[in-house]
Amino acid sequence: MANIKEQIQEAALEIGFSKIGFARAEPLPNAPLLEWLQNGYHGDMAYMARDPEKRLDPGKVLPGCQTVIATALNYYTPYPTKSNDNQGQISRYAWGKDYHKVIQKKLKKLAAAITLAEPLAKVKVCVDTTPILEKAWAERAGLGWQGKHTNLITRDLGSWVFLGEILTDLVIEPDAPHLDFCGNCNRCIEACPTQAITAPYVVDGSRCIAYLTIETKEPIDKELSEKTGNWIFGCDVCQEVCPWNRFSSTTPEEAFFPRPQVERPLESWMEITDEEFLEEFAGTPLMRAKRKHMAQNAAIAKHNLEK
Repeated sequence: MANIKEQIQEAALEIGFSKIGFARAEPLPNAPLLEWLQNGYHGDMAYMARDPEKRLDPGKVLPGCQTVIATALNYYTPYPTKSNDNQGQISRYAWGKDYHKVIQKKLKKLAAAITLAEPLAKVKVCVDTTPILEKAWAERAGLGWQGKHTNLITRDLGSWVFLGEILTDLVIEPDAPHLDFCGNCNRCIEACPTQAITAPYVVDGSRCIAYLTIETKEPIDKELSEKTGNWIFGCDVCQEVCPWNRFSSTTPEEAFFPRPQVERPLESWMEITDEEFLEEFAGTPLMRAKRKHMAQNAAIAKHNLEK
């Protein structure tokens, strides 16, 4: 009979995860996160500065936690980010259904499989909003490494992966942490439109186009807005130039394929009503930015294209 690690691995693949790994739930080093926060690189995202000790120690999220089970789910679909210059570009991850819901459903199935095998086990499902450092745990669990753009890169799927975790009090043999294979490559740093990657492995989130088009509610400085091009929700530049993404393969998860509603002229984003926006984009990542923010982003993109 397979041991618990093998049972979890088999269940994860059956459920549809692309990769799975295991790490000891030992606290992460605090210096990188604290320095990032002290530099103000989180911008308006005040939640990032809340309870930093929780982000570093899974035992503070699930008391008695012994193992972090890290998963990755391929979301790559083989389509361009726009089909003509009058369209706003939307980050690939936001083309389909909200990934939180997709991954959470799969993680709950995996958690159920764990408790079926080990009824007394404590488990906690974590998807993005839980205060843990997902990419650091994925790296420690051997799924891939954090590239110089800080996204997780896998050797077989590139960086087009969503992450999710299960914390458990089960003691499971850990996998070896992944090695870094960025080498001397600096393509992501050189390509970033707003120079948000201030040094290898350090991103000033307050300059990132994803932050500017989604997170901040403040007006975008002219110096930065002129560099956002026609991105209206997120940005994929640093991933598009990464050599490791030549290994990308199409996801089997239909939920991540693009909805036709995302492919529309900039004027349509500027004119869409609240009711239309809700009807067309409920259940997608675009709801995070809201209709008003999307319209403002489209207006900036139109201005940039007309310069």
